[in-house]
Amino acid sequence: MRYPVIVPGRFICRPNRFIAQVEVDGREETVHVKNTGRCRELLVPGCRVYLAMADNPARRTRYDLVTVEKERPHGAPLLINMDSQAANDIAAEWLPRSGWFSPDALLRREVRWGDSRFDFCITQGETRTYLEVKGVTLERDGVVMFPDAPTQRGTKHLRELIRCRQEGHGAAVLFVVQMEQAVCLRPNDDTDPVFAAALRQAAAAGVEVQAVCCRVVPGEVTALAPLPVDLSK
Repeated sequence: MRYPVIVPGRFICRPNRFIAQVEVDGREETVHVKNTGRCRELLVPGCRVYLAMADNPARRTRYDLVTVEKERPHGAPLLINMDSQAANDIAAEWLPRSGWFSPDALLRREVRWGDSRFDFCITQGETRTYLEVKGVTLERDGVVMFPDAPTQRGTKHLRELIRCRQEGHGAAVLFVVQMEQAVCLRPNDDTDPVFAAALRQAAAAGVEVQAVCCRVVPGEVTALAPLPVDLSK
């Protein structure tokens, strides 16, 4: 997944969850933040960020903040894509080559089932698998966690997937880890114990739980390989 035009900058502050102030070429710009999560561990004053040029010249903000360098105690900074809208596009590119489904499987996006709408429906012969995608940006010492803030919506998705599985359909959740160098993914019990419990319940009910890590460079994100998921408490 590529951004046509990418511009480096220095993060200054985030007045609200939708916008940030960023220094670009010596001037201060108001930019759109493509992630409404807290991201406090990422958006640290002075950190290096990367901005995608908006494709609408009439828009109030010229740039979208999509990627950030996270400083670490040892080694080079970790480049993290924090564009929450990118996870589904990354999944759409990776799923056909993942080996998870057959090469001739039909992949459809934004599919309704009952009162629910899932990110993907994968059809293989008579079998349908409904799949939800979650983007992951929270990392601590190589362990990535979801969510970074309480998410009632995420818990609702898991319960819908359980119901989908109970009615005889395939059901899955894919965590797109928008960074490299992760060792495993875990549910974030401290931040959202309700979501964490729902994820374990979903796995016990037969919902497949997968994660994939990504290579991130300025302007491009590429899904690499599956990542272990640790559901132990």
